[in-house]
Amino acid sequence: MTVRTIEVPEDNSVFGKTTSAFADFGYSAAVRAHGLLFIAGTIGRRADGTIPDSIEEQTEIALRKIEEILRLENLDMSALVDVTSYHVDIRRHLPGFVEAKRRLVAEPYPTWTIIGVSGLASPGLLVEIRATAAYPDAPRRTAH
Repeated sequence: MTVRTIEVPEDNSVFGKTTSAFADFGYSAAVRAHGLLFIAGTIGRRADGTIPDSIEEQTEIALRKIEEILRLENLDMSALVDVTSYHVDIRRHLPGFVEAKRRLVAEPYPTWTIIGVSGLASPGLLVEIRATAAYPDAPRRTAH
């Protein structure tokens, strides 16, 4: 079995200074194994490290980070097969999340699990999104 860690370059414009979290907390942005790309939870922290107030902006930033990790692996959002998102105050923020998600995630849709939580790693964070993508050599099955 080949396992490969995906590194986000420190000068990456999408992640900005937030790339320090990988070393600070001891985790990888993503890992490739068995034809799949496992993407760590991404949050809506801007490249300068600040956290926007709106769920829409936080969702867009988190999804753009996932999109960037996919790009680094020559994939796009259509490669996503499974996504889990964690939401603070889910009932209040779900409509804004869905609206932002609708703008950035198109068919074929991945499976998606939405979980309400009491809090995330930093005050002010409203959403964290983790994802799994399939490489072209691991074809996605379609319904018959």
